[in-house]
Amino acid sequence: MQPTAQGVQVQQQAAPLTEPCLHGTVIPTWGDNRCLRIGLLGGSFNPGHKGHQAIAQRALAVLGLDQVWLMVSPGNPLKDGRSDMAALPVRLATARQLADGRRIIATDIESRIGTRYTVDTVRVLQTRFPRAQFVWLMGADGLATLPRWKNWRQLVHSVPVAVFPRPGQNVRALHGLAGQYLARWRVPAWRAHALAELSPPVWAFLPGAQNSISATAIRQQGGFNAAAGQPHTPDTL
Repeated sequence: MQPTAQGVQVQQQAAPLTEPCLHGTVIPTWGDNRCLRIGLLGGSFNPGHKGHQAIAQRALAVLGLDQVWLMVSPGNPLKDGRSDMAALPVRLATARQLADGRRIIATDIESRIGTRYTVDTVRVLQTRFPRAQFVWLMGADGLATLPRWKNWRQLVHSVPVAVFPRPGQNVRALHGLAGQYLARWRVPAWRAHALAELSPPVWAFLPGAQNSISATAIRQQGGFNAAAGQPHTPDTL
């Protein structure tokens, strides 16, 4: 799930590194000094659904995170040209319905920083939020398709990764190209609470309840109209 964007950059200075840790939930375009453990759950959210919310809630509990950001991508290089992709404000609105605005935050940060690929997004976020400890969150289906992502090896060497089970995808993911490449750096699930503090490459597979909800199925069953919805006010810049 790699975000695309035509970025909107706003001239705003980042807070100096000497300021105390910030614990607010605003996600500014140019960063801040929050010293939190943050899970990054990227995707199209076309639409956002309870499966995304379940991953976020489990990540908070199991990984000991302070926040999870639902990063709604303006687009996806692997899904370019799809006629059923709703506009960003519509998809962002569905993600916000899953968030509490405090520990789970839906954001359009990727469109504002102007990155197209996940590896670039993570690099920019790590630069602009230098005191945050990020963990990339993905389902087993994401791990299975990871070799199709731009510079995926560089990505896993730059940020810890937590993988959540998905029905019918787990064996394929663990035995696929990315799963085999990462096998030497896998830590047991009981150590997952420390994942944010470990130096990459490092990852954990978190077995547990498997949610079969998918955005594709929701659209196919008529549960989401890509043309519907009202634009939402962008995140605070």
